[in-house]
Amino acid sequence: MSRKIEIMDTTLRDGEQTQGVSFAPEEKVSLAKALLSRLNVDRIEVASARVSKGEQQAVSQINAWADQNGYAGRIEVLGFVDHTKSVDWVIGAGGKVINLLTKGSEKHCREQLGKTLDAHIADILQTVAYAQQCGLQVNIYFEDWSNGYANSRDYVYALAEALLDKGVAHIMLPDTLGVMSPTEVYDSLKDMREKFPGHHFDFHPHNDYGLATANVMAAVQAGISSIHCTVNCLGERAGNASLAEVAVVLQDKMQMQVSVDESHIVSVSQMVESFSGKFVAANAPILGTDVFTQTAGIHADGDQKGNLYVSKLHPQRFARKHTYALGKMSGKASLAKNLEDLGIALSESDRNRVLERVVSLGDSKQRITPDDLPFIIADVLESQQFQYVSLQRCDLESHWGQQATATIEVEFDGEGHSARGEGNGGYDAFTAAIRPIVEKLGVEFPQLSDYKVHIPRGGKSNALTEASITWEMASGKKITTRSTNANQVYAAIEATMRLVNILVHQARS
Repeated sequence: MSRKIEIMDTTLRDGEQTQGVSFAPEEKVSLAKALLSRLNVDRIEVASARVSKGEQQAVSQINAWADQNGYAGRIEVLGFVDHTKSVDWVIGAGGKVINLLTKGSEKHCREQLGKTLDAHIADILQTVAYAQQCGLQVNIYFEDWSNGYANSRDYVYALAEALLDKGVAHIMLPDTLGVMSPTEVYDSLKDMREKFPGHHFDFHPHNDYGLATANVMAAVQAGISSIHCTVNCLGERAGNASLAEVAVVLQDKMQMQVSVDESHIVSVSQMVESFSGKFVAANAPILGTDVFTQTAGIHADGDQKGNLYVSKLHPQRFARKHTYALGKMSGKASLAKNLEDLGIALSESDRNRVLERVVSLGDSKQRITPDDLPFIIADVLESQQFQYVSLQRCDLESHWGQQATATIEVEFDGEGHSARGEGNGGYDAFTAAIRPIVEKLGVEFPQLSDYKVHIPRGGKSNALTEASITWEMASGKKITTRSTNANQVYAAIEATMRLVNILVHQARS
């Protein structure tokens, strides 16, 4: 039967334990708002108590915003079994929910705390009572529960038994080291639910064996209705369960209801990428840049003839669209799809010639994008389309500790133009030289928004370099041009000349 599965996102707490990730207070506030108001997750865990004053201020801002916008009670903070200290910290930040971290394994209790189970339970109940006296909702983590359950079930049972009828809202069971298999998850959680029907259990998986999403499915099958995850699988070591994967799999494969707004999954993922500096793989399910790209020509052909390669996991669900890669495996349908997007019409014979060139370039490991197509077409058809301006000469000179200079000559409509520029490096000098020529042609030169240089893994010093430059037009529209050359400065120059020709073409269209 379909039931509602509650999603608790812990990107801002457990996700921040990813190596090298530290969210600034303003970033935490922005992400908290996005997670609740845009992505519509049910709960978020935003911090650990007693970390810093800056952290407390961020939590305070998040709670203030939540109170004003109907999200009160959905903000949670990790606290510790320290009687008043964590509780006072959470109260000071305007919090309403504390997640107490207790020892879910006998080994941790004995060796890390140096305490007996009875002594640990006494400390827990003291902290719980104080938190409830202060008006906080209390949830409790059984840290390292998966190992604790495997090594000493009696310890775990006794800890759970001690918390019955103590007003604890959620008992949260983490697979802290990501060691469980789906079968182990199902068996252990089913046992916990049957033995303690009075507890509401959450499952908190990690992905060390790459099983986090599968383990979530097993947990839900065992009757768990609250699942913890993070955006982009952030978290210690191999990370936590991916929110995107969990939300989609629960709906598509288990017919469960989740509150997540799928149309914002990718934009929030990109926001987390920007703030964390950790980027998802190009082939990451749902989120990766390549996952809705068809590469094989036969797939594009099938889509064109009847959406034969379309599944329930279609890109429109996530405010994305299908793209069709250009390269050595491209077929007529792949080219047709790209030409359609560009609004370019070719005869069948011309399409065949262009396709032959695309396959040839792909076979030589050249990266081809839709932005390259007009130039490939112009070259193949031996026409001047998109080749209004050609670079006839470009002399670069630079000396250590001095400004670089560029002397260039370009030809436009049979007329030559020359200029000289200076700058902080050869490419900067080139742009200083080309800009006045472009503006003289009556075209506004856009602002450079992003400039990336890619060298193949294991590439040698003479390897081809790809320059990818994104430009922002006055209208706010962005366009990216690319080129490859063994000299990265000339790759950037060639990419810029492509931009110039596009701008001239647009001005004349």
